[in-house]
Amino acid sequence: MTPQEKLKKIREELKQTFLERSELIDGALSALLSSQHVLVIGPPGTAKSMLADEMCRRIEGANYFQWLLTRFSTPEEIFGAVSLRALEQDDYRRVTTHKLPEAHIAFLDEIFKANSSILNAILTLINERIFHNGREIARVPLLTLFGASNELPEDDELMALYDRFLLRFVVNYIVEDFRFLRMLEAPAQKERTRISLGELQAMQAEARDLPMPGHIYRSIADIRRELSKKNIVASDRRYRLSLPLLQAHAYLAGERAVTENDLFFLEHVLWRDPGEQPEVRATIRELLLGYEEEVRELLYQSREIRDYALRPWETADERTKALIEVHTKLRNILARVDQIIEKAKTLGRPVDRVGAIKEEIEEIQQQMLATF
Repeated sequence: MTPQEKLKKIREELKQTFLERSELIDGALSALLSSQHVLVIGPPGTAKSMLADEMCRRIEGANYFQWLLTRFSTPEEIFGAVSLRALEQDDYRRVTTHKLPEAHIAFLDEIFKANSSILNAILTLINERIFHNGREIARVPLLTLFGASNELPEDDELMALYDRFLLRFVVNYIVEDFRFLRMLEAPAQKERTRISLGELQAMQAEARDLPMPGHIYRSIADIRRELSKKNIVASDRRYRLSLPLLQAHAYLAGERAVTENDLFFLEHVLWRDPGEQPEVRATIRELLLGYEEEVRELLYQSREIRDYALRPWETADERTKALIEVHTKLRNILARVDQIIEKAKTLGRPVDRVGAIKEEIEEIQQQMLATF
């Protein structure tokens, strides 16, 4: 089994275990492949820490660190106690064994309760992947940090930390009864598909090499422009960091290049307040699928025109006039469809589904011609 096949199997196993968490699982795996961080907002008991722990169990050789932060948490709890031996040499260095600076995957619960004595060190660690330890500046192996909170940050000093989480998800308790019953009846998982740390690093490199077609950049610029009109503004850095995330998402889906389908995942990247997410989702959908919906609307018009022409007419003359009118309208509709398809091709958008709709309109046209 290749590493990518193992990753696909891990994805399937996680989705069987964590119900109604499909997008979050894809986000977590994409974050691992692109070395980004994930924020999960939701009430206690929604399997936030369990997912991060399960993710780490799937990577052989990966260190995992988990901690619940409070306003009274100390740096020693997160970064390790101060080395007394180093103090004897006038070096304020910490013993970081089994602490955050040595973790590949970490989960910090109630992360926005971090106090200022911890905040700056966490920021440097997750952003630059370095830890200032006494006289040394040490590189840290951190791949992905999962942060969890019941609420959004309110203090300005926490907003910088909030912005470091490229992916943001809002979770709640299981909604559907049948999935809730599945969760209650599910046996403990006995076997887990695993990948080695080396295999994960190799897949990260493969994901980074995935082509990014030019029309994807143009689509991202279109999304940014439309969201700005709605006062939803993400930083330039956030858009730039979304590129390797899109590559990772495409790799996870088994694609050979980034496609417009991957752009839908930006709904978890571009909002600042959870209330903005539906608007972000709708904007992306309208930009990427609006042309399909326009052609579909033309199909509905064509059906209405056909039904109008085929209704009973009092005289043959009225029927002939109706058929001529229908033929003219269908010809204009098909011309409009061709314009939409050409524009979509210019923008690099997929036109397979639009082509199928066009064929149905042409069938209606042929049916009307046969009736003449």
